[in-house]
Amino acid sequence: MNGKTLMIARGALIAAMYAAVTLIFLPVSYGPVQFRISEALTLLPCLWPEAIPGLFAGCLIANLIGGMGPWDVILGSAATLSAGVLTYLAPNRILAASAPVAVNALIVGWYLSFLTNMPVYLSVLYVACGEAVACYALGLPLIRFLEHIESIKTVKNK
Repeated sequence: MNGKTLMIARGALIAAMYAAVTLIFLPVSYGPVQFRISEALTLLPCLWPEAIPGLFAGCLIANLIGGMGPWDVILGSAATLSAGVLTYLAPNRILAASAPVAVNALIVGWYLSFLTNMPVYLSVLYVACGEAVACYALGLPLIRFLEHIESIKTVKNK
């Protein structure tokens, strides 16, 4: 498989995984207190730039199917796209994990407060907490594991 085909396939796979994981865990993926396990995937741009459009497409699909309406589809997907770009540009893994936490807490937390009649500070806090667990407790180990797999493949190919 050539490089461009691999990138397209990987981006599509990331989109499918994000949407599927979000929808499988639907009861905790949406609402004012949410824990999107799929947000662990938002660290994938650290490894592959094609993860950025993949994450955006996956979030868009998940929000179209199970989201909280147009606000979630537009702003939630835009937040994921922005977080993906910032994650890709981050100089280290800790800052990379901070990007989705900050972006989603501010953007998603803000509009969820209005959709759910919850105080903004609480909504931002709840989204930040769920996002932090997904990114730091799940995403960082996922990245380490994938880097390990990549290094094994590189050694075997030499």
